Amino acid sequence: QVQLVASGGGLVQAGGSLRLSCAASGRTFSNYGMGWFRQAPGKEREFVAAINWSGGNTYYADSVKGRFTISRDNAKNTVWLQMNSLKPEDTAVYSCAADYGRKPVATIREGYDYWGQGTQVTVSS
Repeated sequence: QVQLVASGGGLVQAGGSLRLSCAASGRTFSNYGMGWFRQAPGKEREFVAAINWSGGNTYYADSVKGRFTISRDNAKNTVWLQMNSLKPEDTAVYSCAADYGRKPVATIREGYDYWGQGTQVTVSS
């Protein structure tokens, strides 16, 4: 079992930045691809970004490409999501998730094995 704890959310003005963190424990972190998803009120959970087990490959939703950056440090068991140029439409609960295996990381929620609790991101206009 992998435990995931997300943090770093908050209230920010449009154009601002936030950095989300997801700390993992319980199993060998480097055996997991990691992803970030978000869910806005009344909407389905959607893919935001993912990074494979080594950090060598990253994937982004079109809506965040060029503004968000996912990264990881396997020695620290942590994955981050740096969010720049935030927009009101980025407002959502952001959750991190773990996809077991040293393989191409999933970009759909069904591909993930473990989920952390969410952290609220609110972008004011």
